[in-house]
Amino acid sequence: MTRGLSWRNFDFLLLGAIVLASAFGVAMIRSAVAGNDQLTPLVGRQTYFALGGLVAIFLIAAIDYHYWLALYRPIYFGIMILLILLSSSLGQAAFGSQRWYQIGGLFIQPTEFAKIVVILILARYFDNTQNEPRNIPWIVRAFLWVFFLAIWILLQPNLSNVIVIMVIFFAMLWINGLDLRQLAIIGASAMLMAVAVFPFLQTYQQDRVLNFIRPQSNVSYGATYNVEQALIAIGSGGLFGKGYGHGTQTQLRFLKVRHTDFIFSATAEEFGMVGALLVILIEIFIVWRCIRAAQKARDVSGAMIAYGVAILLFFQGMANIAVNLNLLPVSGLPLPFVSYGGSGLASLMLGVGLVESVVMRHKPLEF
Repeated sequence: MTRGLSWRNFDFLLLGAIVLASAFGVAMIRSAVAGNDQLTPLVGRQTYFALGGLVAIFLIAAIDYHYWLALYRPIYFGIMILLILLSSSLGQAAFGSQRWYQIGGLFIQPTEFAKIVVILILARYFDNTQNEPRNIPWIVRAFLWVFFLAIWILLQPNLSNVIVIMVIFFAMLWINGLDLRQLAIIGASAMLMAVAVFPFLQTYQQDRVLNFIRPQSNVSYGATYNVEQALIAIGSGGLFGKGYGHGTQTQLRFLKVRHTDFIFSATAEEFGMVGALLVILIEIFIVWRCIRAAQKARDVSGAMIAYGVAILLFFQGMANIAVNLNLLPVSGLPLPFVSYGGSGLASLMLGVGLVESVVMRHKPLEF
């Protein structure tokens, strides 16, 4: 910690938006469980994770982010080991994937924390190589840092979070001066690779893409059921919604996974288009405050941390809402700070803590 650290630079507007989004998330989870006895305990768990996350924001913010960058080796290899062990019998399976460790009554998903580690590692890399030419070796070295974490996430299998990590990687490459022509070539190569590996994806992953492209061609009604119910919920909410706890698609449980993937649809049904837009504006405000922190950072590593967290929040939020509106295939990505998920919420809180650490040290340190 820095002696005589002043909290005057702490971004309380960002903190306030986080508190508002998290509190609303807990309230919506309470409504979305719709009296299901098995899901009711999730409300308390999300509350505890939210409160613990707020404490973590202050603790992380009080520590100079350069200390975390200096610990990149144990952090990087520690999360790698957790991801590798996850594929063993230690991991808990769900929906055909090994994604969680169970510790008592808690389920910890190391993949969520791996995204923050990727941001830290890339922030350090781009800071150390800021004067190097933006050529192929520079790109490859950055990619290798990401690859040796992403490969273990892909093997779970967890394709959606690998996509999140790759979006963070490409966006940070571009911010650090990658030529648009080079970025286009890499993007085109990635698209070709995605087409090539499609036949090797899990069946449920292929079905998500095919049902999105040709929803009427699948004879299984259940394949598109969640998206159809989400659209019904959003449409039935109208301008101002049916009222908290009175959404028929939500309360009668027609809308599935309504406390996680489709919580935006539950929100739109109960609070209408106005409520849904307010949620979107809060998410945008949080992203904007992170971008502002990046612009005020005192060095490249600080800027990259803040930009990385902003990219993570923006892409996950955009993808979740797009899935609810049937603009993207179902991905399983949560709505930041609103969807249920202890590990996801905790990791985002850690990311915000790092952003606050950057904000608090945007001026030269006084000795």
